[in-house]
Amino acid sequence: MKVHNFSAGPSILPTQVMQQAAAAVKELDGSGLSLIEISHRSQAFIDIMEEACALALELTGLENKGYKAIFLQGGASQQFLMVAYNLLEKKAGYVNTGTWSNKAIKEAKLFGEVSELASSKEANFNYIPKGYSIPEDINYLHLTTNNTIFGTQLKEIPSTSVPLVADMSSDIFSREFDYSKFDLFYAGAQKNMGPAGTTLVIIKEDLFGKVSRAIPSMLNYQTHADAGSMFNTPPVFAVYTSMLTMRWVKAQGGLESLGEKNMLKATLLYGEIDRNSKFKGFAATEDRSEMNATFNLVDPADGEAFDGLCKAAGISGLKGHRSVGGYRASMYNALSIESVEILVDCMQTLEKKY
Repeated sequence: MKVHNFSAGPSILPTQVMQQAAAAVKELDGSGLSLIEISHRSQAFIDIMEEACALALELTGLENKGYKAIFLQGGASQQFLMVAYNLLEKKAGYVNTGTWSNKAIKEAKLFGEVSELASSKEANFNYIPKGYSIPEDINYLHLTTNNTIFGTQLKEIPSTSVPLVADMSSDIFSREFDYSKFDLFYAGAQKNMGPAGTTLVIIKEDLFGKVSRAIPSMLNYQTHADAGSMFNTPPVFAVYTSMLTMRWVKAQGGLESLGEKNMLKATLLYGEIDRNSKFKGFAATEDRSEMNATFNLVDPADGEAFDGLCKAAGISGLKGHRSVGGYRASMYNALSIESVEILVDCMQTLEKKY
């Protein structure tokens, strides 16, 4: 039976990518060596890293525009620290939209004053704050474009004269976006880009050297940019698989095409959530995420029946985060609309039979 993977991450990857990555683990391109035993200083891996960086800039429309793509380790959690270490001289502004914003704010406070410009905490983060003022004296404004736990997503990029920084871990490469409005953005690979183990950072080159403090080599963006993402041994398998995924994204027609497909999936599922008397959505309608749909049962007593229907249909990874409860359907790029249709069928069966 086919498994329909709605996990929030690590998440579903394209079948083609997994097959290619698996083959490379056995032998990379007829070299007689496994991908995971080649030297990271070999020309074979240098070519992989260079292609991965080039594809990241191409897909985001930032090639030849003064940006660098860097592959690092430590996940988005390390970026909460590195952003502030490299950019926060005196004061930074953060918009608090949930768990990951909270963690980023906590780390930034180690390096300077943090102004929480807006928050949706009072509503358990079920919406994206809007209409807040952005001071001109902050070193940067930090946003989280998609919130996996609460199922909200930034729809419009705020206009600002200060550098704009974003955590895009859970919606990178999922929609067409004016990425040039951001001066720095980062994303853990394990949602739309590849397996856990690497983090993509795209940074404007004029952000290097912005603070007066000394920065340890491993936490300095310029160190890694100057070394071509190979200052230390990189996560070879994660970078290679991310490169394959970006090739796949490009072959699908790029971000415009994938964005249209993702919107179709989200429209189908949210339409059923709103129509079906057994369910209710969690996030504010105008801020609903196309990547992570959060919803609850109207009557929790239906949980056993619905869980049984989903299990019988091969649906995996649907349980909601404890902060919200209920269910969370993560619809990343590689999830087919057929999987969403199977979930909708289970929802309709629950309404008809229970």
